[in-house]
Amino acid sequence: MKKTTLIASLSLAAVSAFAQTTPVGLWKTIDDDTKKEKSLVRITDNNGVFSGHIEKLLDPDTKPDAVCEDCTDERKGKPVLGMTILRNLKQNADDKAIYDGGDIVDPNNGKVYRTRLKPVDGGKRLEMRGYIGPFYRTQVWLRVE
Repeated sequence: MKKTTLIASLSLAAVSAFAQTTPVGLWKTIDDDTKKEKSLVRITDNNGVFSGHIEKLLDPDTKPDAVCEDCTDERKGKPVLGMTILRNLKQNADDKAIYDGGDIVDPNNGKVYRTRLKPVDGGKRLEMRGYIGPFYRTQVWLRVE
């Protein structure tokens, strides 16, 4: 009986740990230049396709009714709060720790970057890398829940 309980507990802990190694959840974004908290982004999984939207603005310098004036796609003139900034990410077939193939928009300048996500530290942090050609920037986001 004790063995069965121990095995069940370990299995539950393993499943819980695995769930935290995906990018799904609420993340606090940190600007890589200023180190300021910028927003809370919720990443969701829809049948293996991951996306993320801005759930809350944290930067006091950002107006609550800010819109993406410089966006060049369907997000132009749309509110930043609630905006889907991450789109079309999928788990990498060769490296299951990486989620890529999609893009991210920077609502401050409207630029769209190819992106790659990688949960690190047991899923407590998320390395979000945006690419244009061979050039990239990496931000580290912190898991909120």
